[in-house]
Amino acid sequence: MPEHSLPIQSLDPEKLPRHVAIILDGNGRWATSRGLPRIEGHRKGAEQLHDLFDVFLALNIPFLSLYIFSTENWKRPRQEIDALFQLLSFFIDENLKIFKKNKIRMIVSGDISPLSNAIQNKLNSAIAETAKNYLLTVNFCLNYGSRAEILRAAKDAILSIHKNQTAQDLTERIESISESEFEQYLYTKDLPDVDLLIRTAGEQRLSNYLLWQSAYAELFFTPVFWPDFSKDDIFQALLDYQKRIRKFGSI
Repeated sequence: MPEHSLPIQSLDPEKLPRHVAIILDGNGRWATSRGLPRIEGHRKGAEQLHDLFDVFLALNIPFLSLYIFSTENWKRPRQEIDALFQLLSFFIDENLKIFKKNKIRMIVSGDISPLSNAIQNKLNSAIAETAKNYLLTVNFCLNYGSRAEILRAAKDAILSIHKNQTAQDLTERIESISESEFEQYLYTKDLPDVDLLIRTAGEQRLSNYLLWQSAYAELFFTPVFWPDFSKDDIFQALLDYQKRIRKFGSI
């Protein structure tokens, strides 16, 4: 790994987050500010993921969630949407061997049923081929929206507990549902809560992203566009996180 102005040694390995979530914002603005088509910003943003994976592997941070495509992104021009999924397909083709070599597991959060069969098959194949990898889990949030996820989880929970229950038993069963049980119906059931949520490009909102999972996350907002988000920027976010005092509601 190349040298950085903020060395890894400046981080306390005992105070690193376990799960980092990132809203990869500013790809389009990065491109248009340079007179380039918006898809070039997305392409450059995809390249930045390699630096991110390198840092997380070096620091033994085990979980990373990436907001790739939201349920609201369908409002974008069809040409851009098609180009985004072509880029996703290319990214999987180019990086699957790297994922296997570096023991990176790929999972997906979101409803991928509206995607083309080719993309669905490629995603499911990559998930299966990396399922036993254990050093870093990368959660690609595709056609993802947190409200839709929570609503889906609530419906699945109701259907599950309704089976073979009398009216009285059903009431008692509903009352007994805990947060940990409800979480088993979320896409992220196998992931810990988000410790650090990063958003690039100057926006300071969550945009319907991992709302349940980020209830006690530390938030880090930066004006840097995602394609310019370097290893030094990653270290800066982690250093800022280590300065926080996490109380979880206590004193």
